[in-house]
Amino acid sequence: MTAPVLRVKDLRVHFFLDEGLVRAVDGVSFDVRPGQVVGIVGESGCGKSVTMKAILQIVEPPGRIVGGQILFQKDSAPVDLTRLSPKGAELRAIRGAEIALIPQEPMAAFSPVHSVGEQIIEALRLHERQWRPSGPRLSRTEARSMTVDLFRSVGISMPDARVDAYSWQLSGGLRQRAMIAMALSCRPRLLIADEPTTAIDVTTQAQILNLLRDLQRRHGTAIVFITHDLGVIAQMAHYVVVMYLGRVMEQGPVEQIFHAPKHPYTRALLKSIPSVNVAPRTLLPTIAGSIPHPLGRPRGCPFHPRCPDAMPGVCSERVPALGPVGPDQLASCFLYHQDEAIEP
Repeated sequence: MTAPVLRVKDLRVHFFLDEGLVRAVDGVSFDVRPGQVVGIVGESGCGKSVTMKAILQIVEPPGRIVGGQILFQKDSAPVDLTRLSPKGAELRAIRGAEIALIPQEPMAAFSPVHSVGEQIIEALRLHERQWRPSGPRLSRTEARSMTVDLFRSVGISMPDARVDAYSWQLSGGLRQRAMIAMALSCRPRLLIADEPTTAIDVTTQAQILNLLRDLQRRHGTAIVFITHDLGVIAQMAHYVVVMYLGRVMEQGPVEQIFHAPKHPYTRALLKSIPSVNVAPRTLLPTIAGSIPHPLGRPRGCPFHPRCPDAMPGVCSERVPALGPVGPDQLASCFLYHQDEAIEP
């Protein structure tokens, strides 16, 4: 099997607040292989975006990575990104050039005082040696021509004119397409998409998803797709990681997660998806309760206060280990691994 382009192993990110310790990411592990789309799902506040920020080493203080490894396959040997300085030259050469980000809100990602095209031109010239190791330095004219081609490739109409536009002059859909063009400008091997369709309408969302699928097939780029929308994951992902309160509840191929979910949390999420096949005026199933406050994590399995299958004296006392429940499918639940627990 092809070696993973990214391997996250027992990642832990804690926030040290005056009120106490927040374990935002608490032992997360998963692999991303070349050309694969890995979807990370869960309710808001489950640690999805913090996991993404840890991969890029952009976790804001007072948060920091306190354990685990983030192994990125570079050339012939993996590099542990947690060992690199967030402001060091080695990590800056990887970030943006080999690992790119499509943020949730492109309006906040683009500078409002520089044209969108100018920012992409700057990225191209900054990282050109990563994808063009020889030859003369990229001129501004060449970089501008490449930016126009990128705009055209992501479906932006009138690219010659819009390369000089500012982010506030573009619609939400065009801003998102420009952000994708910027992320792809240096031909990254790994693309992280952090809820890239949340702030846009349904029609534009479909266009953006089709664009990402097409680009992934054409270039073989590995994608980590972070969202709370299971419908999007069903369309996009090959492999799914289900998170809750900073931990992985279940992970496996998308077909198995959707057709044979094992963890009660995964089953509850799938049941809460609206369907056109239900009778009119039928109440939508919901998950009982709500996610606990980060400073009030429950003892034992983090999901047990909301779980319909919780076992008294078991789930409330110990944390289940992540173990096999099917072919390439893992779940963290005492329904399957009653004797396998980890230190809380």
